[in-house]
Amino acid sequence: MSDFKVLKKDGKARLGRVETAHGGFDTPAFMPVGTAATVKAMRPESVAQTGAQIILANTYHLMLRPGAERIETLGGLHTFMNWHGPILTDSGGFQVMSLSDLRKMTEKGVTFCSHIDGSKHELTPERSMDIQRMLDADIAMAFDECTPFPATLEQANESMQLSMRWATRSKDAFVERDGYGLFGIVQGGVYKELREQSADALKNIGFDGYALGGLAVGEGQEAMFDVLDYAPALLPEDKPRYLMGVGKPDDLVGAVLRGVDMFDCVLPTRSGRTSQAFTRMGTVNLRNARHADDPRPLDEHCGCPACTDYSRAYLHHLVKTGEILGAMLLTWHNLHYYQELMAGLRSAIAGGELAEFAAQFAAAQAAGDIEQL
Repeated sequence: MSDFKVLKKDGKARLGRVETAHGGFDTPAFMPVGTAATVKAMRPESVAQTGAQIILANTYHLMLRPGAERIETLGGLHTFMNWHGPILTDSGGFQVMSLSDLRKMTEKGVTFCSHIDGSKHELTPERSMDIQRMLDADIAMAFDECTPFPATLEQANESMQLSMRWATRSKDAFVERDGYGLFGIVQGGVYKELREQSADALKNIGFDGYALGGLAVGEGQEAMFDVLDYAPALLPEDKPRYLMGVGKPDDLVGAVLRGVDMFDCVLPTRSGRTSQAFTRMGTVNLRNARHADDPRPLDEHCGCPACTDYSRAYLHHLVKTGEILGAMLLTWHNLHYYQELMAGLRSAIAGGELAEFAAQFAAAQAAGDIEQL
């Protein structure tokens, strides 16, 4: 079981610490996504230098290639990818559900065809738990169905009830070990009564942490925040709360204000590969011609290599010519920015100054948008 302690509160926001078999991490925490046992365009050492303490890996992709059994034989995911800190693995449910034309779902689980070679596979709660055990994930996720948006109340209820039955099976199949934990996932779409039922069901089963799933799937920030206004408080005070697949910087700040502790998203790495940089003054598109002769750093207050060693003009040149170094530097910068944002949130909570921090963040972002960096 992983261990979690709340160290300080500021409103609904919590400063905490999670301990696992492979070390600890501070919350609120942002987990870079290492889908195929690598954070794209980054060495593990570079990821750590951004301030990241925990990363996420993908059960679906790793079960298909190179295979969970192979990774186990090679010493587990930490050894395989040379990341020796904590790792959280998703259950594979979200990826399988996205294969709408290639999968068949039953009470037992999901049968699907690989997007790689068309081979047939079955993923059940029991199989997902076994794969995550073979990967040696410090934090495993219960197998669930990610309820799509939009969904009617009836559709969301049917989906949520199935996920709760799968949550029970996931818990039964999970192998308890010191330093390892299993998180349940609250579903229910945008319907409060379903979210309440789901949270109650998961608390009765008993998990080491609780995730809020089925958000950031097209409902928009306002609807997501409407759910987050009440959903974190449905969960145990002494367990970490994880908002899956979120998000943009202002999503993170808003969710922390509402009591969320953990996040993951492909946005900072994907944006780094598509020429977009996140800064304290808003987003910067390095493809824009205005940067071609600009000797300034990307962000003069940032200490990442992209900002300390190179100009906007050079970064613009790299992305316009398609050089790999451009993706590497912008990915490093984005992950560094996200980790600095989380560190700032933690510091603000510790000092009882979160409201001021959030206001300053919003003002700086708005000013940057006006300037159209």
